[in-house]
Amino acid sequence: MKLPIAKNLKAEKYVAGLSLFNQKIAKIKLSANESALGPSPKAIKEYLRVSKNFKRYPDSDGTFLRKTIAKKFKLDPSRIILGSGSDQIFEFICRAFLSKNDEVIVPKYSFIIYRIYSKLNSAKIVYAKENNFRISVKNILASVTKKTKIVFLANPNNPTGTYISKNEILNLRKKLRSDILLVVDDAYFEYMQFKDYKSGLELFSKSKNVIITRTFSKIYGLAGLRIGWGYSSQEIINSLNKVKPPFNINRPALFAASAAIKDTSWLKKEVNHVRKWSEKFYNIFEKLNINTNRSGLNFLLINFDKIKLTSKQVFIALAKAGILLRQMDVYDIKNSLRVTVGNVYENKKFISKLKKIINV
Repeated sequence: MKLPIAKNLKAEKYVAGLSLFNQKIAKIKLSANESALGPSPKAIKEYLRVSKNFKRYPDSDGTFLRKTIAKKFKLDPSRIILGSGSDQIFEFICRAFLSKNDEVIVPKYSFIIYRIYSKLNSAKIVYAKENNFRISVKNILASVTKKTKIVFLANPNNPTGTYISKNEILNLRKKLRSDILLVVDDAYFEYMQFKDYKSGLELFSKSKNVIITRTFSKIYGLAGLRIGWGYSSQEIINSLNKVKPPFNINRPALFAASAAIKDTSWLKKEVNHVRKWSEKFYNIFEKLNINTNRSGLNFLLINFDKIKLTSKQVFIALAKAGILLRQMDVYDIKNSLRVTVGNVYENKKFISKLKKIINV
């Protein structure tokens, strides 16, 4: 009997951060850059209220949430598109703009989902080399050909935790051809405190050939609800709406996100917690001779070249203790792990166990 044969899709599979190890659920999960404190109590309250009635379809356009976002950031709601996480916005971008033989430029160590959706839409991936794990505008520009259609970058960047300055990213847009779409992923912008940094939305809200994406999965603690958004010119948003399916955001997510984005006091609490513990992590890693960089973000990339144990040995030892970090093999970053800032209990347990593993 002959069976249906699927297309031969040549793309990597996204491997999520582990939730269990050796079939045992992890007690402490510091592998997915999730919120340290969790969602706003107001968002939880809205979720529970709306969840009492599942029989109604959600608003397919997410009108109320788009208006809430527009009011908070002084934007045009008609130029906002909602996605099931910002991941889905990247999918829309690739489906709407990429054809066979188009080229997409990504920094060498950038979020893997950019290249997955690009490949699924028959594009060729071009990797721009980085300088010491930092995005290089010069190398991105040197990678441009007549086939270049999109440049993806996150600023600050996941998984490296580095960033490029306001002037660098403005220079990139200025020197790229106008018909090349620049996608700026603002997933971690709320944690940034460096003076030479500006978010993509601050820099490009009036641009016609840039799309900025943001997410409720990180600082707002709504990763499990899968909701994100994008902002661009009306022409680009109209193109994305042509490939957006109806009802792509569920009702509880729409209402929870609306409540979360209004709760500025909870957001400040999360930011202060993360910055405090990110600095603590940096100082402790430095004393343990573990390489990292001072980022202030809710995650740090840590390298073990200067100690006797490998990243794999450290990962396994922590995992056996019920503490999961993110392995960097899929990013081809050697002898390194990525750790997310957790809550106070999780952070203390992680540091205590790490010191025992390294024997200090």
